Amino acid sequence: MASWAALSSSIVEYFQGEDFYRCGYCKNESGSRSNGMWAHTMTVQDYQDLIDRGWRRSGKYVYKPVMNQTCCPQYTIRCRPLQFQPSKSHKKVLKKMLKFLAKGEISRGNCEDEPMEPTMEDAVAGDVALINKLDIQCDLKTLSDDLKESLKSEERKKGKSSKKAESNELIQSQNIEAKLGSGEPSHSLGVLTVPKPGKGADLSKPPCRKAKEIRKERKRLKLMQQNPAGELQGFQSQGEPRSLFPPKARSNQPKSLEDLIFESLPENASHKLEVRVVRSSPPSSQFKATMLESFQVYKRYQMVIHKQPPDKPTVSQFTRFLCSSPLEAENPPNGPDCGYGSFHQQYWLDGKIIAVGVIDILPYCVSSVYLYYDPDYSFLSLGVYSALREIAFTRQLHEKTSQLSYYYMGFYIHSCPKMKYKGHYRPSDLLCPETYVWVPIEQCLPSLENSKYCRFNQDPEAVDEGRSKEPDRLQVFHKKAILPYGVYKKQRRDPSEEASVLQYASLVGQACAERMLLFRS
Repeated sequence: MASWAALSSSIVEYFQGEDFYRCGYCKNESGSRSNGMWAHTMTVQDYQDLIDRGWRRSGKYVYKPVMNQTCCPQYTIRCRPLQFQPSKSHKKVLKKMLKFLAKGEISRGNCEDEPMEPTMEDAVAGDVALINKLDIQCDLKTLSDDLKESLKSEERKKGKSSKKAESNELIQSQNIEAKLGSGEPSHSLGVLTVPKPGKGADLSKPPCRKAKEIRKERKRLKLMQQNPAGELQGFQSQGEPRSLFPPKARSNQPKSLEDLIFESLPENASHKLEVRVVRSSPPSSQFKATMLESFQVYKRYQMVIHKQPPDKPTVSQFTRFLCSSPLEAENPPNGPDCGYGSFHQQYWLDGKIIAVGVIDILPYCVSSVYLYYDPDYSFLSLGVYSALREIAFTRQLHEKTSQLSYYYMGFYIHSCPKMKYKGHYRPSDLLCPETYVWVPIEQCLPSLENSKYCRFNQDPEAVDEGRSKEPDRLQVFHKKAILPYGVYKKQRRDPSEEASVLQYASLVGQACAERMLLFRS
């Protein structure tokens, strides 16, 4: 048995059974099914492992579709940015942005705008009422005395002030102006710049065979070692990004993703675009200073794009879904300069926010949560543009943190035509819903044409290697103490709890079950 003071872990509250929702994709009134839990706090490693088992968060609510029963199966999809090359349509979007910035040219044609997610309601399977109910039941303010006292003692141990703890609760709309309206403009982190791939990373060719990719990666690393001065130091200011490679290594190569994004603009350019990364949880000073402006963009987006009435997009809803996060901020020396956790990528055009990408930076990936933008700039195809910027951002982070090499785009829903666009960012993989291994999307598509639900792993003998094998080792947080479930159930002697705990263990897997704390009142 361990005391809370011994460690700081993820704390989750699991809801037994399956929830039935109105589907946000096919509009079936009760066809969407998922399992869910409330994450009071969560480490980035635990969330990484959970999304690699098909989970996904919306605010602090973490849910997993019941894949073989839900009306529209939602498959976790990830792109491999190191091998990514923009398609013709992607290049058109990037060139359209450059023309607008350089000359003010506006293209009003088919902008092919593709938001990274549908409406906020759809992102949590279409039932805001349930999430609001969970929010009331599970907010930190209404937790049991045991958990509140333990959380407070942990904060005191870490030396956190009460003001900092309170700053994480930015829900009351009447306090927004007082807290944020008078703040100074946030400090710009500059245009995100990424080293331009050259001879060592030929992104102009189709995805290569594994052996060839390995040879290229070795050569690329060798070039980096020969030119350490070219490595990025955090976020650079606006201008041409420094290259990791000598000029000769980049000759005769088609333009890369970075070339297209960071092409030099004339001195008399019509517009200036900056992308700033601000930590949203716990909220940084830059985030707090710009939150009100960011909310106004979100409100216009919901009203114009998703036809919501003016009183529906509230500060409370915005904060709960797009600002609140269970992820703990972590800044290890071998991690990215900005650290791990939850962030907003703000797109500033001529000094005002026109779009915000909500992202999580995790040990192995950048995970896209949501995008909203000013509808006046729909002609810039900001859904596509932001996805390409996030892929480039992932490649930038990879330069310092080599294991961070994937871009997670949320769920791929083959049965929903509006959501199939995510499969156009190649190469990409889908997660097998039974064995939790990644399978190239090209191998999955034929099966998905025949059936909504598919097991992608072709090995009939393969099983979930991360499944729960020893549920008694699951960690429980009960009455200020942390103890294995095997000990807890002997003390409680309540067989009715066992079904819920075993279901939770099977869904999160053995590793997370042993690390995360399952809160029991």
